[in-house]
Amino acid sequence: MAASETPAGPTVLVIRFSALGDVAMTVPPVMDAALASPDTRFVMLTRPLPSRTFGPADLLPPNLSMLTPDLKRYKGIGGLWRLARELRRTVRPDIVVDLHDVLRSRIISLFLRLMGGVRVVRIDKGRREKRAVTRRRNKRTEPLMSGDARYRDTFRRAGLPTPILFRGFFSDERQERRATADTAARIAIAPFAAHPGKEWPLACVEKVIEHFSTRPGVEILVFGAGAREKEVIACWAARWPGTVTDMASKGLPLQEEMREMARCDVMLSMDSANMHLASLVGLPVVSVWGATDTRTGFLGWRQDPSDALGLAMECRPCSVFGNKPCRISPDGTRPCLAGLPPTRVISALESHLPLNTFH
Repeated sequence: MAASETPAGPTVLVIRFSALGDVAMTVPPVMDAALASPDTRFVMLTRPLPSRTFGPADLLPPNLSMLTPDLKRYKGIGGLWRLARELRRTVRPDIVVDLHDVLRSRIISLFLRLMGGVRVVRIDKGRREKRAVTRRRNKRTEPLMSGDARYRDTFRRAGLPTPILFRGFFSDERQERRATADTAARIAIAPFAAHPGKEWPLACVEKVIEHFSTRPGVEILVFGAGAREKEVIACWAARWPGTVTDMASKGLPLQEEMREMARCDVMLSMDSANMHLASLVGLPVVSVWGATDTRTGFLGWRQDPSDALGLAMECRPCSVFGNKPCRISPDGTRPCLAGLPPTRVISALESHLPLNTFH
């Protein structure tokens, strides 16, 4: 943004580091805050890769910019002090909106407040409530506030409105897909997750692929990264040529992968980053939930809760993030995931497909 275009109002530093999916969840409320307050300058402090979930730079509001320092250069208290000094000198924030609430963001916020009386507003993550949902006995059954609502509440307490203005990225691709949806079906599948407690057995995913491989004109785009995931996807592409498209081998930038998602009819995903990326382009997602549950507030933005599939088990959910060992199956079979029938997932996916897919 050129100096002549700098908003005349205050400058808001928004902090959210963490993983790809966590930052993706901040996109709608941050975009809405920027769109609703064009005279306010917003600077999003995050990591380089997650910053790309905000779409191409030309799709950002002119008063919103990304700041992605190499955090390896700012280790320890001394490093964070240097980072805070640089932020004070270059960004000159009037308000800090801490959407992360971890030690690093707290220290940066504290230093900025000490340097110049910067106002700090911090998210309430509801950690105690989430522990109540995942405890072994007498679980809390009422759904918690969604992550999106928590982010918006933080902006509200900072005096920044977040009316629903952002409609998602790559709307042209979505409109084009709807206009041509009678020609074929395109299903995106993201079968991997960061933790075993979130990942549906690959044998179950294979049954879904096998079912749709018998449908003429169906294309299945499989997304993943990392050596193990690429190996699995390559095997599926070889097993079902003409049906499975190996997206991992294409090496597309994140934003181009999101564009490809926008051109699909539906996605099958775990409780993972891809669910949130698909949400940002308006793609319906059939999501599989095992150790985790939508009650903790992490369902994708504007996704239909009826498309979030999980088994009714007393032990579920046992974890907020899916990173804890299974309490009832020491062998790692995880009945909450292995017991979810592929037919249920297939039925949910088919409800989003063009009618000609079944003829």
